[in-house]
This record gives sequence, structure tokens and C-alpha cells, in this order.
Amino acid sequence: MAAHFTASQSVDMLISEQKVPIHHYLRQPQRVVRALVDPARTEQLSHDTFRLKMRPLKFLVLSIQPIVDMQLWAAADGTVHLRSVGCQIKGINYVNQRFRLDLDGTLAPCRQGDQTYLRGTANLTVEVDIPPALMLTPRPILEATGNGLLKSVLLTIKQRLIHRLLLDYQQWAEDQAGETIHGTATTLLSP
Repeated sequence: MAAHFTASQSVDMLISEQKVPIHHYLRQPQRVVRALVDPARTEQLSHDTFRLKMRPLKFLVLSIQPIVDMQLWAAADGTVHLRSVGCQIKGINYVNQRFRLDLDGTLAPCRQGDQTYLRGTANLTVEVDIPPALMLTPRPILEATGNGLLKSVLLTIKQRLIHRLLLDYQQWAEDQAGETIHGTATTLLSP
């Protein structure tokens, strides 16, 4: 029996613009990924592709650990695009062979008057053949549990975005401003 689960999440948050605009920060996929995901669970596969090892998840009586390959890139205006390009499931081979995950998202800096917002959406879809251990579980329970699990994953990412990404941006902008000032002072002192 195949099951289809979906979840969506959006974000619209006011940011405190620093001396270096946020779109410069967002053009660095490695930095954005490090801010959103525990670095111990992340492996960089290429310039814009990362392997994310999620924490083990409980789905009714099953424990699974998704490992998702994500491609992350930024447009010139700082809009970040995110797309899953591969997935495997540790824990249950039956599920791994019959599992498909699609994640698609964007995050863009938007100016409104003199304020800057980060606005984004993420859509997560999972298709899986239900393992024999869960075949007798009523479909509404499977769907509610699966959709709830996906929503909790996206909500965790949103919370990290709101807290950790903004803090990392502020720290990065301060470091960049310090380097600019230091570089200018060195140039002025040079003969």
C-alpha cells in the first residue's frame, strides 16, 4: 500500500539589516547550511550540494533516519533556492527501497520601504510503500501521523532559520565590516 504525505511551511520575518546587506550573506550556500543544520550532521558533496543526516524519526512503531542530499544555490538578488536531489533511509531496508522525498523551497530578501524581510516557502512531499508491520493501521491514522511528522520537520527548520540564521548573519556582517575597516586602515598606513 502506497502512502503520500505532504507539508508546507512559510516564513515572513523582519530582519535587522546590517552594514553588509543580507543578500550578500545569502549567496554563500555553505554558510546558510551551517546556520540551519548541525554541522556534525552535514557533509558538503560539491560547491552547492550537501548531505544532511537528520536525527532519527519515530513513525508509529518504526524508527527511521533520513539522509537527504540537497542542492542549494543563490540568485544574484540573494534569493536562495533549495531542492532535494537524493534520499536514503537508514534503519529499514524495505522503506529505503520504496521511499521518495521531494523538498523544494525558496528564501528571498524583500525590501518594503526602509525595512527588509526574509520571505520563503518550503514544500515537502514523501511517497512510501507502507511496510508490512503497518499494513493493518487505518489509512487516516497513517496520513495524519505522516503529515504531522513532515510538518514538525519543516517547523524545526523554520525555527532554526528564525533564530540561528539571523544570528549568524549579524555575526558575519560584523566580521565583514571589521575586515573592511581593518583593510582600509592598513591601506592608509602603508607608505
